[in-house]
Amino acid sequence: MSESFEGQCQCGEVQYEVTGESLTLFTCHCQDCQRQSSSAFGMALWIRLGDMLLKTGEPKLWVRKMPSGREMECSFCPTCGTRLFHRLLGQTEIISIKPGTLNDTSSLQAVAHIWTRSAQPWLNLDQDCLQYADNPDDFQILFAAWKNRNLPDKTKK
Repeated sequence: MSESFEGQCQCGEVQYEVTGESLTLFTCHCQDCQRQSSSAFGMALWIRLGDMLLKTGEPKLWVRKMPSGREMECSFCPTCGTRLFHRLLGQTEIISIKPGTLNDTSSLQAVAHIWTRSAQPWLNLDQDCLQYADNPDDFQILFAAWKNRNLPDKTKK
């Protein structure tokens, strides 16, 4: 099922569009995502890199080393600092969009919570979602859960 959506940074300098099929959406409760989002968790909407088109602006890049030793490229607006995308270096197929940057977030519902051992104790996690104490061994399970989620029927008015 092909999708089409657009997003931008807070100031609007960097704008993008995606045409293709999103792969999964999950929340991450690791301390890095908490710091990056200035919140209780971060969110990740995975898409195929080739499905995204940068319409305006040029994000700045910052590379961080992850606990696994792998490196992640983080893209952000050079003017307002909004984090837009993440990509594991060496990963040529998938990019993670920060879904709060989408122009329409009304239909987003995560299928999983990862790094729940770092979740804030006051946060009530959706028990219908997959949950992992840290990273799942295989993200294919998250891909399948996203593909099989109950989508609203857009034909009904």
